[in-house]
Amino acid sequence: MLASALNDAGLGQVEMLLEYGLPLNSKRADAVLVGVHPKTGMPSYVVVELKQWSSAEPDDDNPTLCRLETYARPVLNPVDQVRGYCRYLASFNSVLAEHPERLSGAAYLHNATEFGVSGLFEAEQDDYGRLFIGARRGEFIDYLRTRLTSAPGASAADELISGKVGPSKQLMAVAAQEVREREQFVLLDEQQVAYRMVMNAVRRSKQSDHKEVVVVTGGPGTGKSVIALSLLGELYRQGVTALHATGSSSFTTTMRKVAGARKPQVRELFKYFNSFMTAERNGLEVLICDEAHRMRETSANRYTRAADRTGKPQIEELIDAARVPVFLLDEHQVVRPGEMGTVAEIQAAAAHKGLDCRVVPLDSQFRCGGSDAYLRWVVRLLGLEPGGALEWEPDGKMQLMVVDSPQEMESFLDGRRSSGYSARMSAGYCWKWTKKVPPGQALPADVVIGEWERPWNVFGDRAVAGAPPAALWATDPAGFGQVGCVYTAQGFEYDWSGVILGPDLVWRGDRWVTDRAASKDPVFKKSTPDADVDRLIRNTYKVLLTRGMVGTVIYSTDAETRAKLRQLVEVERAASVPG
Repeated sequence: MLASALNDAGLGQVEMLLEYGLPLNSKRADAVLVGVHPKTGMPSYVVVELKQWSSAEPDDDNPTLCRLETYARPVLNPVDQVRGYCRYLASFNSVLAEHPERLSGAAYLHNATEFGVSGLFEAEQDDYGRLFIGARRGEFIDYLRTRLTSAPGASAADELISGKVGPSKQLMAVAAQEVREREQFVLLDEQQVAYRMVMNAVRRSKQSDHKEVVVVTGGPGTGKSVIALSLLGELYRQGVTALHATGSSSFTTTMRKVAGARKPQVRELFKYFNSFMTAERNGLEVLICDEAHRMRETSANRYTRAADRTGKPQIEELIDAARVPVFLLDEHQVVRPGEMGTVAEIQAAAAHKGLDCRVVPLDSQFRCGGSDAYLRWVVRLLGLEPGGALEWEPDGKMQLMVVDSPQEMESFLDGRRSSGYSARMSAGYCWKWTKKVPPGQALPADVVIGEWERPWNVFGDRAVAGAPPAALWATDPAGFGQVGCVYTAQGFEYDWSGVILGPDLVWRGDRWVTDRAASKDPVFKKSTPDADVDRLIRNTYKVLLTRGMVGTVIYSTDAETRAKLRQLVEVERAASVPG
């Protein structure tokens, strides 16, 4: 169909790159046409998005969205879709970044009639996004002739394919202003050491063609992500090609929202660990891997194309992608089977490649009220460090309470919210989770404890009945009232944290007992060893218990466990908590 249009336009020598993968991205453009521009004689690149739609209408609230009978939810107008692809290519392929005027985009709805899609023409159109329909095929052919000649496009296509991948200078300049100037971070002590170690490594890599690995390790609230953003802002200011990556959808979504609030293009600088399967070796100068404890054994999953299945461990892909790969991690936050972000594993991977690996520990607390005592209490409580559980001795920095019911927990936290604090409730994965909610229906109350019933946070990337999408549960005030799980809480903090210990971790006699049968977490397979399940469940509660900045309220569904917690925690009732 597209080839037929090219032939009818007399453009049979134009190169056609089908299913063209966007660099460092899982998205693919249907086709990129490559040839010579009829007026300038320079290379010309036309991104084409093809749709088989026969009818579609714009969304009532937003013309950049459209609705089709075959889809339950709105989809992006193809004009805006192809425009986004063009802007992305101009930001990440050096050939197009240097000459963005050589790029254009078109959406071609080859089955569409005038009557079926006339409303889609309401969307803004420009050089990066034009709309054409099958009923006016001649207009599409005329358009192609304005962008391409009959001259062969093979050399220009080779140039595009071999173009250096990485953020453009223009994008880095915008990001430097947004990240470095808008967010004024103050780095202290070990944070400064980590920051300077990375900048020194970058300097060495430039001066002597040197490659090394930097690992920054620290518990929750030691400021790892603040270091990451500070580095990004400074690196972009210096014109150093750098990207940020995580293995967490919630965390990446929030980082994109924070850093790209005013300049949406900045969001593209925040990637996922599996974006680097086919990345050029040392194509970036710096890759900052935040929340690196979320690294997987491999980037491939069931959706990965066969051509992209390299068989390499994910840690190798990330090390190979940049001259200075930086890993920021907390080893006690590994909560899924297959996650393998530890200092030892990174050191071993670096040694295997003959690379220096520098490790910077962060000790000072900036979360949990800056309370080192509370963090020590949590890891000793859960047996993640030897010595046994400790009695909690209030230190004036962190409030800690044990309550007798989820009603008491929710009521207390709601009171904190009325005083201007943020608060969330989270729980171990011990209740089934209804993932698919029909449109128009409220979230089902899956978490049931006696007469108390509440829903899990939304599963997915759309709001449901006023509840925010999963990635925003921890940061959107509307997240209160749903129970968060470790996968939506990890990486975030709020003032007050309510944590429900489920029947998967109970105190019996003088020790913790994990009950894998009580866990409803689908990541635990029959093949997952008991010892791994035990460690991951304890790590899960370590994550949940260290989200609070001001205070933590704990409830266990098990009476013996509540009694043990009561024994360890001096009762701090609401009257003693500052309002």
